[in-house]
Amino acid sequence: MIEVQGSPLSGMTFIDLFAGLGGFRLALESLGASCVYSSEWDKQAQKVYQENFGERPNGDITKVDEKSIPDHDICCAGFPCQAFSISGKMRGFEDSRGTLFFDVARIVKEKKPKVVFMENVRNFARHDGGRTLKVVQKTMEDLGYAFYWKVLSALDYGVPQKRERVYMVCFRKDCFCGAEGASAGASCEINFEFPKPIPLARHVEDFLLPESDETLALCDERYPMVFNPKKKEKHSSKAIKLAIVNKGGQGERVYSTKGIAVTLSAYGGGVFAKTGGYLVNGKPRRLHPRECARLMGYPDSYKISKRPNQAYKQFGNSVVVDVLQFIALQIAKALKSAN
Repeated sequence: MIEVQGSPLSGMTFIDLFAGLGGFRLALESLGASCVYSSEWDKQAQKVYQENFGERPNGDITKVDEKSIPDHDICCAGFPCQAFSISGKMRGFEDSRGTLFFDVARIVKEKKPKVVFMENVRNFARHDGGRTLKVVQKTMEDLGYAFYWKVLSALDYGVPQKRERVYMVCFRKDCFCGAEGASAGASCEINFEFPKPIPLARHVEDFLLPESDETLALCDERYPMVFNPKKKEKHSSKAIKLAIVNKGGQGERVYSTKGIAVTLSAYGGGVFAKTGGYLVNGKPRRLHPRECARLMGYPDSYKISKRPNQAYKQFGNSVVVDVLQFIALQIAKALKSAN
């Protein structure tokens, strides 16, 4: 997490849909906003969320009556990517029915928050030739929102992990041009732009725990390493592959800690499943769950699952808190200009 000066979202409320471990919540609360509702269907993630925030999120959002959700200023939703069944002309809101995005849309339609802040995997922007994203955009525009989207990498915001995601920010138009202008389809002046990249100053080595737990050295003599003799360890903004084990497939590659981390994954196999392997003090190992937490922007005070496999899966599915903070700061600027 980055240190935020002041509380630029003080007095504002938000809801945390598809909450996971609460990455959106950490980001917005760091800017002074207050969470009034959360929803997450995964039981294990619910437990971790409750340990950290003192409340257990509601379950399956598809079964929640939108009228029962508290009023709020910002709707946060890292909704899963589902295939939209699109035939013929796009019909916006109607085309989104049957997907989890529809549950975001029906809540937005009922509660009319000032801002909708969404996140998804990078491929979401290219899914079905870009038509899926267009349906989301048209749906939000039909509901009276200006729609902004961009693919951002955590690497460009101080986090040494190649993790690219599509971020979508929507502003209710009548907050900027009045109800009459919005209804007339006026072109509202909204002072919003996604955050500009910052130089990378840290590498994987800056996120490691003290080397005291030998169980982290998961590669033994059954998997001898084959080194790349041309690779030298010097600081880089790219992943530096030093060696491979077994056949060198995904999860069987060893990287330098002086480079960046490969994308953390919720799934996948191999000796170094879900994190990739790193050469630490001469020993190849995968990352510890706490190190994964750090690379996702979660502070050391955050309580993680005591079940390693669950922890790896949860962080592989999570959001990078730092990136959300940078975007939320831009949202705060836009709202301030509207006021």
